Amino acid sequence: MASWSQKRKLLYGGITVVVLAAAIFLPAFFYFYKAPTCFDGIKNGDETGVDCGGSCQRLCQSAFLAPSVSWTRIEQVAPSLYNIATYIVNPNNKAVALNVPYYVIVYDKDGVEITEYDGTVILPPQRNTLAFNGAVSMGKRIPAKALFEFSSAPNWISAADPLYAITVGKKSFSEDSSGASLSVTLNNTSAQLINRTDVYAVLYDKDGNAIGFSKTILDGIPAYGSATAPFTWPASFNGAVISIEVLPVAE
Repeated sequence: MASWSQKRKLLYGGITVVVLAAAIFLPAFFYFYKAPTCFDGIKNGDETGVDCGGSCQRLCQSAFLAPSVSWTRIEQVAPSLYNIATYIVNPNNKAVALNVPYYVIVYDKDGVEITEYDGTVILPPQRNTLAFNGAVSMGKRIPAKALFEFSSAPNWISAADPLYAITVGKKSFSEDSSGASLSVTLNNTSAQLINRTDVYAVLYDKDGNAIGFSKTILDGIPAYGSATAPFTWPASFNGAVISIEVLPVAE
Protein backbone atom coordinates (compact mmCIF):
# COMPACT_ATOMS: atom_id res chain seq x y z
CA MET A 1 0.00 0.00 0.00
CA ALA A 2 1.33 3.41 -0.97
CA SER A 3 2.29 5.69 1.85
CA TRP A 4 0.75 9.12 2.31
CA SER A 5 3.90 10.79 0.98
CA GLN A 6 3.79 8.66 -2.15
CA LYS A 7 0.12 9.50 -2.71
CA ARG A 8 0.91 13.18 -2.30
CA LYS A 9 3.72 12.93 -4.85
CA LEU A 10 1.39 11.19 -7.29
CA LEU A 11 -1.25 13.87 -6.74
CA TYR A 12 1.22 16.68 -7.29
CA GLY A 13 2.61 14.88 -10.32
CA GLY A 14 -0.87 14.51 -11.79
CA ILE A 15 -1.64 18.17 -11.21
CA THR A 16 1.63 19.12 -12.88
CA VAL A 17 0.83 16.96 -15.92
CA VAL A 18 -2.64 18.51 -16.21
CA VAL A 19 -1.24 22.05 -15.93
CA LEU A 20 1.46 21.33 -18.53
CA ALA A 21 -1.08 19.75 -20.88
CA ALA A 22 -3.37 22.76 -20.52
CA ALA A 23 -0.48 25.14 -21.11
CA ILE A 24 0.43 23.31 -24.30
CA PHE A 25 -2.88 22.26 -25.79
CA LEU A 26 -5.19 25.16 -24.90
CA PRO A 27 -3.18 27.79 -26.82
CA ALA A 28 -2.91 25.37 -29.74
CA PHE A 29 -6.66 24.75 -29.63
CA PHE A 30 -7.52 28.45 -29.68
CA TYR A 31 -4.92 29.08 -32.39
CA PHE A 32 -6.31 26.48 -34.75
CA TYR A 33 -10.00 26.63 -33.76
CA LYS A 34 -12.19 28.79 -35.97
CA ALA A 35 -15.63 29.70 -34.69
CA PRO A 36 -18.45 28.70 -37.04
CA THR A 37 -19.56 31.46 -39.41
CA CYS A 38 -22.16 31.75 -42.16
CA PHE A 39 -19.43 32.28 -44.77
CA ASP A 40 -16.90 29.48 -44.18
CA GLY A 41 -18.24 26.97 -46.71
CA ILE A 42 -18.85 24.36 -43.98
CA LYS A 43 -22.04 23.10 -42.36
CA ASN A 44 -21.39 23.85 -38.70
CA GLY A 45 -22.88 25.61 -35.70
CA ASP A 46 -26.67 25.56 -35.85
CA GLU A 47 -26.78 25.66 -39.66
CA THR A 48 -29.24 23.36 -41.40
CA GLY A 49 -27.18 23.45 -44.61
CA VAL A 50 -23.83 24.79 -45.79
CA ASP A 51 -23.77 28.46 -44.68
CA CYS A 52 -27.57 28.60 -44.56
CA GLY A 53 -30.42 28.12 -42.13
CA GLY A 54 -30.24 28.32 -38.35
CA SER A 55 -28.88 31.69 -37.27
CA CYS A 56 -27.60 32.46 -40.80
CA GLN A 57 -29.48 35.12 -42.72
CA ARG A 58 -29.23 33.14 -45.94
CA LEU A 59 -31.98 30.55 -46.32
CA CYS A 60 -31.38 27.00 -47.49
CA GLN A 61 -32.89 25.83 -50.76
CA SER A 62 -35.50 23.74 -48.95
CA ALA A 63 -36.75 26.75 -46.95
CA PHE A 64 -38.29 28.72 -49.81
CA LEU A 65 -40.62 28.39 -52.79
CA ALA A 66 -39.36 29.11 -56.30
CA PRO A 67 -40.57 32.33 -57.96
CA SER A 68 -42.86 32.02 -60.95
CA VAL A 69 -43.20 34.06 -64.12
CA SER A 70 -46.74 35.06 -65.09
CA TRP A 71 -46.06 36.88 -68.37
CA THR A 72 -43.62 38.85 -70.47
CA ARG A 73 -44.90 41.82 -72.49
CA ILE A 74 -43.48 44.21 -75.08
CA GLU A 75 -44.77 47.78 -75.41
CA GLN A 76 -43.67 50.37 -77.97
CA VAL A 77 -42.84 53.77 -76.48
CA ALA A 78 -41.21 55.50 -79.47
CA PRO A 79 -40.09 54.63 -83.01
CA SER A 80 -37.75 51.61 -82.73
CA LEU A 81 -37.87 51.74 -78.89
CA TYR A 82 -39.78 49.30 -76.70
CA ASN A 83 -40.30 48.68 -73.01
CA ILE A 84 -40.14 45.02 -71.99
CA ALA A 85 -41.44 43.71 -68.68
CA THR A 86 -41.80 40.32 -67.00
CA TYR A 87 -44.24 39.85 -64.12
CA ILE A 88 -42.63 37.76 -61.34
CA VAL A 89 -44.52 36.24 -58.41
CA ASN A 90 -42.60 35.78 -55.13
CA PRO A 91 -44.54 33.33 -52.89
CA ASN A 92 -42.13 33.81 -49.96
CA ASN A 93 -43.47 36.13 -47.28
CA LYS A 94 -40.24 36.58 -45.31
CA ALA A 95 -37.50 36.20 -47.89
CA VAL A 96 -35.84 38.55 -50.34
CA ALA A 97 -33.53 37.71 -53.25
CA LEU A 98 -31.22 40.54 -54.30
CA ASN A 99 -29.74 41.08 -57.75
CA VAL A 100 -31.11 37.89 -59.27
CA PRO A 101 -29.56 37.58 -62.77
CA TYR A 102 -31.69 36.97 -65.84
CA TYR A 103 -31.55 37.24 -69.61
CA VAL A 104 -34.13 38.13 -72.25
CA ILE A 105 -34.20 37.17 -75.94
CA VAL A 106 -36.51 39.09 -78.29
CA TYR A 107 -37.89 37.55 -81.50
CA ASP A 108 -39.81 38.82 -84.51
CA LYS A 109 -43.03 37.24 -85.80
CA ASP A 110 -41.04 34.63 -87.74
CA GLY A 111 -39.14 33.51 -84.65
CA VAL A 112 -35.90 35.15 -85.72
CA GLU A 113 -33.89 36.70 -82.90
CA ILE A 114 -33.74 40.50 -82.92
CA THR A 115 -31.74 41.19 -79.77
CA GLU A 116 -30.88 39.84 -76.35
CA TYR A 117 -29.77 41.40 -73.08
CA ASP A 118 -29.25 40.53 -69.44
CA GLY A 119 -30.03 42.25 -66.15
CA THR A 120 -30.79 41.73 -62.48
CA VAL A 121 -33.98 42.00 -60.47
CA ILE A 122 -34.88 42.26 -56.78
CA LEU A 123 -37.53 39.81 -55.59
CA PRO A 124 -39.00 41.57 -52.55
CA PRO A 125 -40.59 39.70 -49.64
CA GLN A 126 -44.36 39.35 -49.80
CA ARG A 127 -44.53 41.29 -53.08
CA ASN A 128 -44.70 40.60 -56.79
CA THR A 129 -42.58 42.70 -59.10
CA LEU A 130 -41.54 43.42 -62.68
CA ALA A 131 -38.21 42.78 -64.36
CA PHE A 132 -38.41 46.01 -66.34
CA ASN A 133 -36.22 47.22 -69.18
CA GLY A 134 -37.02 50.57 -70.75
CA ALA A 135 -36.40 51.87 -74.26
CA VAL A 136 -34.83 48.72 -75.71
CA SER A 137 -33.78 49.46 -79.30
CA MET A 138 -35.02 47.14 -82.04
CA GLY A 139 -33.69 49.08 -85.01
CA LYS A 140 -36.03 48.72 -87.97
CA ARG A 141 -37.42 45.34 -86.88
CA ILE A 142 -40.69 44.76 -85.05
CA PRO A 143 -40.64 42.51 -81.97
CA ALA A 144 -43.36 39.93 -81.49
CA LYS A 145 -42.22 37.84 -78.53
CA ALA A 146 -39.72 37.99 -75.66
CA LEU A 147 -38.33 35.01 -73.74
CA PHE A 148 -37.35 35.59 -70.09
CA GLU A 149 -35.17 33.19 -68.12
CA PHE A 150 -33.35 33.38 -64.77
CA SER A 151 -29.63 32.89 -65.30
CA SER A 152 -29.21 31.22 -61.91
CA ALA A 153 -31.33 30.32 -58.91
CA PRO A 154 -32.05 33.18 -56.49
CA ASN A 155 -30.11 33.33 -53.21
CA TRP A 156 -32.80 33.95 -50.61
CA ILE A 157 -32.17 35.95 -47.46
CA SER A 158 -34.49 36.10 -44.47
CA ALA A 159 -36.04 39.57 -44.40
CA ALA A 160 -39.24 41.39 -43.58
CA ASP A 161 -41.01 43.62 -46.09
CA PRO A 162 -39.26 47.03 -45.93
CA LEU A 163 -42.34 48.67 -47.48
CA TYR A 164 -44.88 47.25 -45.03
CA ALA A 165 -45.96 50.80 -44.15
CA ILE A 166 -46.88 51.78 -47.73
CA THR A 167 -50.51 51.90 -48.74
CA VAL A 168 -51.74 52.70 -52.23
CA GLY A 169 -54.15 55.61 -52.27
CA LYS A 170 -55.89 57.38 -55.11
CA LYS A 171 -55.25 56.23 -58.68
CA SER A 172 -56.16 58.79 -61.35
CA PHE A 173 -56.08 57.48 -64.92
CA SER A 174 -56.90 59.53 -68.01
CA GLU A 175 -56.43 59.17 -71.76
CA ASP A 176 -57.10 60.98 -74.99
CA SER A 177 -55.97 60.76 -78.59
CA SER A 178 -52.43 61.81 -77.68
CA GLY A 179 -51.81 59.18 -75.02
CA ALA A 180 -52.58 58.11 -71.45
CA SER A 181 -51.44 59.16 -67.99
CA LEU A 182 -51.71 57.84 -64.47
CA SER A 183 -50.96 59.36 -61.08
CA VAL A 184 -50.86 57.18 -57.97
CA THR A 185 -50.71 58.39 -54.37
CA LEU A 186 -48.53 56.28 -52.06
CA ASN A 187 -48.99 56.80 -48.33
CA ASN A 188 -46.40 56.15 -45.62
CA THR A 189 -48.13 55.10 -42.39
CA SER A 190 -44.91 54.88 -40.35
CA ALA A 191 -42.78 57.39 -38.43
CA GLN A 192 -39.77 56.61 -40.63
CA LEU A 193 -38.86 58.12 -44.00
CA ILE A 194 -39.16 55.60 -46.82
CA ASN A 195 -36.16 56.07 -49.08
CA ARG A 196 -35.84 55.82 -52.85
CA THR A 197 -38.47 53.44 -54.22
CA ASP A 198 -39.18 51.98 -57.64
CA VAL A 199 -42.88 51.96 -58.51
CA TYR A 200 -44.36 49.89 -61.32
CA ALA A 201 -47.87 50.22 -62.71
CA VAL A 202 -49.67 47.53 -64.71
CA LEU A 203 -52.88 48.20 -66.66
CA TYR A 204 -55.38 45.36 -67.19
CA ASP A 205 -58.34 44.92 -69.52
CA LYS A 206 -61.67 43.27 -68.69
CA ASP A 207 -60.22 39.79 -69.28
CA GLY A 208 -57.32 40.37 -66.87
CA ASN A 209 -54.74 40.75 -69.63
CA ALA A 210 -51.87 43.16 -69.02
CA ILE A 211 -52.17 45.75 -71.79
CA GLY A 212 -49.80 48.41 -70.44
CA PHE A 213 -47.01 48.86 -67.92
CA SER A 214 -44.61 51.56 -66.83
CA LYS A 215 -42.07 52.50 -64.17
CA THR A 216 -41.31 55.59 -62.15
CA ILE A 217 -38.94 56.32 -59.26
CA LEU A 218 -39.81 58.16 -56.05
CA ASP A 219 -36.92 59.81 -54.19
CA GLY A 220 -38.71 59.18 -50.90
CA ILE A 221 -41.99 59.20 -48.99
CA PRO A 222 -41.96 61.30 -45.80
CA ALA A 223 -42.97 59.91 -42.42
CA TYR A 224 -46.76 59.95 -42.05
CA GLY A 225 -46.83 61.58 -45.47
CA SER A 226 -47.46 60.74 -49.10
CA ALA A 227 -45.92 61.05 -52.55
CA THR A 228 -47.36 60.93 -56.05
CA ALA A 229 -46.00 58.53 -58.66
CA PRO A 230 -46.65 59.72 -62.26
CA PHE A 231 -46.82 57.43 -65.31
CA THR A 232 -47.37 58.19 -69.00
CA TRP A 233 -47.98 56.22 -72.20
CA PRO A 234 -47.56 57.54 -75.75
CA ALA A 235 -50.81 56.01 -77.03
CA SER A 236 -54.40 55.69 -75.88
CA PHE A 237 -55.85 52.37 -74.71
CA ASN A 238 -59.27 53.30 -76.13
CA GLY A 239 -61.15 52.72 -72.90
CA ALA A 240 -59.85 49.16 -72.44
CA VAL A 241 -58.25 49.79 -69.03
CA ILE A 242 -60.46 48.27 -66.34
CA SER A 243 -58.07 47.83 -63.39
CA ILE A 244 -54.64 49.05 -62.29
CA GLU A 245 -52.04 47.25 -60.19
CA VAL A 246 -49.31 49.20 -58.39
CA LEU A 247 -46.07 47.42 -57.40
CA PRO A 248 -43.64 49.38 -55.19
CA VAL A 249 -40.18 47.89 -54.64
CA ALA A 250 -37.49 49.21 -52.27
CA GLU A 251 -34.14 49.81 -54.00
